[in-house]
Amino acid sequence: MDLWQIIVLAIIQGLTEFLPISSSAHLILPSALLGWQDQGLAFDVAVHVGSLCAVLSYFRRDVFRMGNAWVRDTARRTVTEDSRLAWAVILGTIPAGLAGLVLNDFVEDELRSGWVIAATTIGFGLLLWWSDAAGSRRRQLSSVTLRDALLIGLAQALALIPGTSRSGITITAALFLGLRREDAARFSFWLSIPLITAAGGLKTLELIEQGGATDWYAIAWGTLLSFISALLCIHLFLRFLERIGLMPYVIYRLALGALLILVLW
Repeated sequence: MDLWQIIVLAIIQGLTEFLPISSSAHLILPSALLGWQDQGLAFDVAVHVGSLCAVLSYFRRDVFRMGNAWVRDTARRTVTEDSRLAWAVILGTIPAGLAGLVLNDFVEDELRSGWVIAATTIGFGLLLWWSDAAGSRRRQLSSVTLRDALLIGLAQALALIPGTSRSGITITAALFLGLRREDAARFSFWLSIPLITAAGGLKTLELIEQGGATDWYAIAWGTLLSFISALLCIHLFLRFLERIGLMPYVIYRLALGALLILVLW
């Protein structure tokens, strides 16, 4: 890959990993419009590492607090708010993890088409709008139960379908459960940590098995740019979410889905 391709794909990954707008829809457009070849497994690992470092860096205090409480309270067989939230993140990760193990090959073979991505980009965009309009938006993170976590985790499993958007579907589920926008987004970001870690680990194992030469230049730039764009994305998204709401992302998804249909027609 040349530097321009590295920059575009790394920034796309960093931004779309956490915005509710579908990373797969954005990654299909450059190849369709510009004729770019697949970026390769090593680059996928690099941009996932960058995104993971960004979310860990931004939520480092939350991660440390919940992790410390989980270890302490598990040993003592007690439950506090922080350890309960840690259990909620763990429970919310399980459905997507299991679905990935069972259905990954089917999704890769049968659902990774431009038409599927266009349909899900539009369909789940409308669902995001409905959840924002219908949800009470009164509950805080401290009220999240294990049942809530399981329901959001089941919704997260739908993100295996290309075009769904992992952050979009988890925010949608959390809003339907009555969480405030910022709290829904924050819990969605927390859920991304174990999932990105697992996905990156699996891709790393695949990369080791494949062997071959590695383009360290592309990996270094991909990791750095993905980290910067993801960190900036998380900060700005949370800062302006309550002010602008989710309608701009809904409109964007509808426009993107329409553009995909035009490109594929």
